[in-house]
Formats: sequence, structure tokens, C-alpha cells
Amino acid sequence: MKHYTKAKKQTEVSVGESVKILREFQELSQNELAEITGIPQSTISAIENNRVQLGVERAKVFARALQCHPAVLVFPGWDIQHESAA
Repeated sequence: MKHYTKAKKQTEVSVGESVKILREFQELSQNELAEITGIPQSTISAIENNRVQLGVERAKVFARALQCHPAVLVFPGWDIQHESAA
């Protein structure tokens, strides 16, 4: 492993896409996630399609339901190397 090249990021993921990916990874439908979180299915759909902002409080609720840190949802494409150079 002396000579390797770090893989480049292939795609950008939006906040809504991160919610959808983690929901599907947990094998939950939007209706099931709505039941767990108390957030209406229509709102979940709007968030996943980037029509409604996630917001901090909803990120906390989704993070509990999806068993992840809220930052995973709020900052899906955050790159520390890019940010530290700015």
C-alpha cells in the first residue's frame, strides 16, 4: 500500500439526498420514517427533494431515527481540507 492514489469524490450529495440515502439504508419508507419521527410524510418528501430546508431541529429528530450524527445530514459534502484552505 505504499503507492496508492486517494480516490476523488465522484458525486455531490445534497442534504435531501443524504436523508433519503440514510432512510433507504435503514430500509424505511417515507411513511415509516414519518411514524417514527412525527414529521409528516409530505414534509419528508419535500426535504428529500430539496423543496424544504431540513433545519437543525428536524436534523436532530431524523438523526435519532436514522441512528447517525445530525452533521451527517446537515453537511453531507463537507470537506475539511477544502474548508481549511478557504
